[in-house]
Parts: sequence; C-alpha cells; structure tokens
Amino acid sequence: MPHSLFISDLHLGADQPQSMAVFRRFASGIAPQAEALYILGDLFEYWAGDDDLHDPFHQQVIAALRGIAERGTKVFLMHGNRDLLMGQALAQACHATLLGDPALIDLYGTPTLLSHGDTLCTSDTEYQRYRAQVHDADFQRQFLARPLAERKAYIEQLRAHSKAEKQHKASAIMDVNIDAVAALLREYRYPRLIHGHTHRPNRHEHIVDGHRCERWVLADWHREGSALHCDANGCRSLDILPE
Repeated sequence: MPHSLFISDLHLGADQPQSMAVFRRFASGIAPQAEALYILGDLFEYWAGDDDLHDPFHQQVIAALRGIAERGTKVFLMHGNRDLLMGQALAQACHATLLGDPALIDLYGTPTLLSHGDTLCTSDTEYQRYRAQVHDADFQRQFLARPLAERKAYIEQLRAHSKAEKQHKASAIMDVNIDAVAALLREYRYPRLIHGHTHRPNRHEHIVDGHRCERWVLADWHREGSALHCDANGCRSLDILPE
C-alpha cells in the first residue's frame, strides 16, 4: 500500500556513529519504499550554514538523502531548533524540498499538519525568547556573515549551555503546552498533527471544540531509529534497528 514516512530529531553528527549507522540502513532499505519522506527538524545535531556542505560527514548524509530521492521517494526537509540555518543549497544538494513550519498536507485523504514542535512548548518562556531571537532575519544574516569556524564555536557554546539549563528545568515545562496545541489545531480546522522536538514518542487524542484530533509525537534517534508510517488506513510507529 502507498505510504509516507515521518522522522525527526536524528541529531546526526560525526561523533554519533551509531545513529549514523541506523540512518544508513534506513536510507538504503526502508525509506526508498515510501512515496515520500518527511524529516521534521533536527536532522543534524547542528547546522552552521550551507557553506558547510562540503564537510565530509555532511556529504555522507547528503549522499544518503540524494540516493533516496533518486530512487523515486520525494524528500521534504523542515527546520528544527538545531538546524534552523538549513537553506536552499542544502536542499538542492539532497534533491529535497524545504517545508515551512507548520505545513498542512493532504495525507491519503486526511488533512495533516506537520511541525517540528518547538513552537508548542510555550511554557518554556526562556526558550521562546531565544527562539524568537535566532529566527529573526537580521540576526541570521549577521550570524551567517561571520566566519564558519567562529559560528561553529558559538554553536558549541550554545549546546553546552542548553544541556546545563535542561538539568534545572521541570520536565513539564519542556513538553508541549496543551492550550498551544489546541490553538494550532483550531487555526488549521482540526487536522491530524505530527511533530517532534520533545523526544516523547506517543499518540495523543485531543478534543477541540467538539472535534477529535489525533497527535503523533515522533521519537529521537540514538542506537535505534524510529519512523511514523502513514497510509490510507492510518499511522503506526516503525522501529529501525542497526544492521
């Protein structure tokens, strides 16, 4: 049966060989069987700009995605909080299409809204202030004008700071805000919602204005991977094991 696959939060990096091994297996054998592959953010641990395309590790990821596309699967990329600087040059190298966030699609007859998910974590006000800053067009233009090595060093500092801050935040603050979810579902006329970011894979049901809405949260990748398999009969999670 025709189907599409959804993944997010792979956090691929040269220092994570196990997750890359899982991704290679996924790219060579599983993804090409789908009509479409949607990557809903944080494909990379971080992305400092499209002038880093020729990094040897990045070339491995790009080649894998290009191979999926060349075998007939449509590939879609959405920005995450770690790789929000992905641009058209990367998309073209991967033979992929960049999506806005959120993106509403018709998924085998079911209106389905796609998002990375971080905009829904409105209880984390500190993160939302940071997000607004780094998504500002002037900020991004000035940041990308800096030397690549300087950008990478700055991002490494941000990663260390973020990791330390998470240890002091309540778990609930870093999850989605239910009111924010309801508002988004209402705005888009009560679709199915698929997102990542929170690393809390599950299926939820929301009753919004009398409408029953399904919400799927995608898993992050480590030693194993995970995808959401959707067809005309619905969605189910799919575990991806290393070779």
